[in-house]
Amino acid sequence: MKLTLIAAMLAATALLAGCKDAGPAKPETTALSDSAGNAAALTLTVYKTPSCGCCKKWVSHLEQQGVVAQTKDYDDLSGIKERYGITPQYYSCHTAVSEQGYAFEGHIPAKYIRKFLAESHPDAIGLSVPAMPLGSPGMEVEGRFMPYDILLLHKDGSASVYAHISDAAMQ
Repeated sequence: MKLTLIAAMLAATALLAGCKDAGPAKPETTALSDSAGNAAALTLTVYKTPSCGCCKKWVSHLEQQGVVAQTKDYDDLSGIKERYGITPQYYSCHTAVSEQGYAFEGHIPAKYIRKFLAESHPDAIGLSVPAMPLGSPGMEVEGRFMPYDILLLHKDGSASVYAHISDAAMQ
């Protein structure tokens, strides 16, 4: 009986250890200044998978625009997306979260994130560029461009078009 109890306790401990946060203990942080030399006013935490190349390119886009990007690698991002209210039809390969708690899903140009945060959106959870449109920041492929919409995600689970990006110059 004692042996069975000890085995059960060890198994429970092992299972609970597997539920521990898989993210890094210390996020990677890059602080850049804007073109005038001022400290960047926008910080985003970017949740991505360790091997995603386009996520790394999108983070580079953010940094080039003066955004401070703290990256956290996870093997499975579905829990992060669910925590911030992003439903599967709006998923992309990474999720960024502002200090105000807004979620930014996918390859959104930095200027639209800044614009969104400068506005009032009491019924929104954030923005999304579902999937991975060719030519969007981080998805540049041999000069190819596919027009796409940036969606405004509402707290009720619906979405509306926030901006239509018809050419690369709009990014």
